[in-house]
Amino acid sequence: MSALLVLFACLALGILCRRYASLPDGIVPGINWWVLNVALPALVLALVPRVTFDAHLWLPVAGMYVTFFGAWLVFASLGRLLGWSRQRIGCLTLVCGLGNTSFMGYPMMEAMHGKEGLSIAVIADQMGCFPLLAAGGIAVASLYSGKGTRVGVVLRRVFTFPAFLALLTGVVVGIAGGWPDAVDRLLMQVGQTLTPLALFSVGLQFQLHVRREQVGPLVVGLGWKLLLAPLAVFVLGRATGIEGLVLTVSVLQAAMAPMISAAILADQHGLEPQLANTVLGAGILLSLATVPLGNLMLA
Repeated sequence: MSALLVLFACLALGILCRRYASLPDGIVPGINWWVLNVALPALVLALVPRVTFDAHLWLPVAGMYVTFFGAWLVFASLGRLLGWSRQRIGCLTLVCGLGNTSFMGYPMMEAMHGKEGLSIAVIADQMGCFPLLAAGGIAVASLYSGKGTRVGVVLRRVFTFPAFLALLTGVVVGIAGGWPDAVDRLLMQVGQTLTPLALFSVGLQFQLHVRREQVGPLVVGLGWKLLLAPLAVFVLGRATGIEGLVLTVSVLQAAMAPMISAAILADQHGLEPQLANTVLGAGILLSLATVPLGNLMLA
């Protein structure tokens, strides 16, 4: 409960500060830089060596791929039927195919399932969602905005991202027996800054301005992201005999709100930025209710 209280408090504080406070220029990029380049890699370095890999840990990773490529298939098909623009199809594929599995997923999984659940969430994020953002996300953004894709650029983004490098390092350290206690404590203390700062940053960027023409794509997009995608992961897990915490975290990570970075990517490539921000804001708001509800149903 205390972790959930921190989540709600930091998100609300960000929203209030955006509305009422006089904020310094560049505060959001500055916070996001720390979160992505310092706090997140530190948390990954601390948690990944503790993960005990087993045959069932393929599911949280596969769940991210089901969510992304399922979104691409659904929105490309619907787009042709409904006459959507390529920009709209690309926008919804990015924002509703990639989840907020770190900024929101980490604190929510920790609140509901402790460090063990958080460790599984890290695997889903770092081995599933981030590579999809760095590779698939760039490909979708380039394809639907009319820009070409360069394999070298995509690979360079993947292999120079600090959290991905931390993931590879963490796997090696885990095989070698883990960190010394002093290093482990240091990494955890730095990594623990992720939750309050990330949620505060989400609050500062929170937008919810729904126009009439956006209602249809909004409902369809969030219907996939918050309901159908986690249901597909649940069916996949049960069909392959996976149960318990691995199944629960896999489903809940698939049910997370849209990824902030995906909305930024849509904005940078001109893929209906206003729709992207609307889906992002509505998804964050709704997921604060739908994810805990899904957790109760999976208990």
